[in-house]
Amino acid sequence: MTEPLRTERHLGNERALGAVIGSAVGDALGAPFEFGPENAFSARFAEPGQGGMCGGGGWEPGEATDDTQMAVLVGESLVECDGLELPDVFRRFQRWAAAGPKDIGLQTEAVLSSGDPWDTAAALHFQVSQRAAGNGALMRAATSAVHFARYGREVTMDAARRLAALTHGDRAAWEGTAVFHELVRVALSGADPLAAVPDTLTAVHPDHRDRYAVVLAPNWHPDQATEFNGAVWPCLGSAVWALRGTSSYEDAVRAAIDLGGDTDTVAAVTGGLAGAVYGIAAVPERWTAALHVPLPGFGERVLRVGELAELARRLSG
Repeated sequence: MTEPLRTERHLGNERALGAVIGSAVGDALGAPFEFGPENAFSARFAEPGQGGMCGGGGWEPGEATDDTQMAVLVGESLVECDGLELPDVFRRFQRWAAAGPKDIGLQTEAVLSSGDPWDTAAALHFQVSQRAAGNGALMRAATSAVHFARYGREVTMDAARRLAALTHGDRAAWEGTAVFHELVRVALSGADPLAAVPDTLTAVHPDHRDRYAVVLAPNWHPDQATEFNGAVWPCLGSAVWALRGTSSYEDAVRAAIDLGGDTDTVAAVTGGLAGAVYGIAAVPERWTAALHVPLPGFGERVLRVGELAELARRLSG
């Protein structure tokens, strides 16, 4: 493990590091299995503790996707602007999208390339398409969840909604991102995010509360999902299910990837939650060693685990 990571662990930021790096690791680990069958990860690596970053599907071993790239852009805006400057976040997103990243969601690309102002682009897109409940805002939320955790539930959930609304006009995406922020906030405090689900649901917009209550219920299973897990509801529900049914970071991420479908994002969300619960020490070094995050549109920058650790430290204050 790199020295910056050891230093931050000793300073007591294990959970913040776990959330940011754990999300990135889940993203990179799940990317080669995207849209593949169920149990593909376990078929390749039959025993826990086996296997590094394998690569595949156009991804190098350990290469993070748009999920982590956008999370880094949000995080760097927060620290460089000393808080939430939505126009700045949107400009960074546009610069990144214009550089032709390997992967970018169709809806996100449409919003960022529309030429509409930052505060109306997503809403205008939603008015026409009526389809904006994907997991593209949820996937990038680990960095902002760490940053806003210090301010309490109301502020962190409000910030989550505002960040999600930059690219997603459907409030369903805002509420799922807000729930993730709150569960990470609880985990960073050392409390149990699963026990906090019922109380968190009371802060969800009434029009969306019942649907989230279904996918976050203890007896819900991803097989019961009524949409592909590229939608925000089953994506978040699957991450909570993976956390609830396992007892380690590694097992939670394995369970998420084995669901198949949108494996990079489901594993990124799971990895953010599990990393916040178990801390950076629980994220296997054989996975972090190969982790790298290219940033198209920002020179030749490629962040490694040390840079992600420093970003997490700055975000958590």
